[in-house]
Amino acid sequence: MTDPLSIALVGLSVLAVAALAAFSGLRAFTGWLDLKRAELDGRMDAEIAPAGGMIEIADLRERVRKLEAIAAGIDP
Repeated sequence: MTDPLSIALVGLSVLAVAALAAFSGLRAFTGWLDLKRAELDGRMDAEIAPAGGMIEIADLRERVRKLEAIAAGIDP
């Protein structure tokens, strides 16, 4: 297998496989980015109204107070 043509064919084959793998990986990554963009766009459309957000924050603060009281050993 010291024939220069055989070495060149093996080298070109390895190069072609590497290029195909890189192209496939790039396409998969681009598809994944498109999926994440679609998820973020959907999440932005379903965003909570400002008044609802304030009520939710107040509810979360109350839960945190209760958990802190439990952690401190005080009955809420």
